[in-house]
Amino acid sequence: MATFAVTYVYRPDAAALDAVRPEHRAFLGELHARGVVRVSGPLPATADAPGGALLVVEADDEQGALAVLADDPFRRADLIADRSVREWLPVIGGFAA
Repeated sequence: MATFAVTYVYRPDAAALDAVRPEHRAFLGELHARGVVRVSGPLPATADAPGGALLVVEADDEQGALAVLADDPFRRADLIADRSVREWLPVIGGFAA
């Protein structure tokens, strides 16, 4: 298994994001309990960047990292405008096994 940083860019629809957020968080919470999502949280919107999220995922490869998130309720509701994934190699700190 490898570690991947997945970033989401949300569509600018605060009401829809708020409505789906409880289901989205329950979905990610289940993946966290299984050790697949190590950590996740929002990236607040700024003057230079839209709102989104950072998720740290354990998977075999980039495709696997995206596949495990395919059923994210935000994705099913078309609230994710863009996703990116890249392998992340922690050097300082880390996650308990």
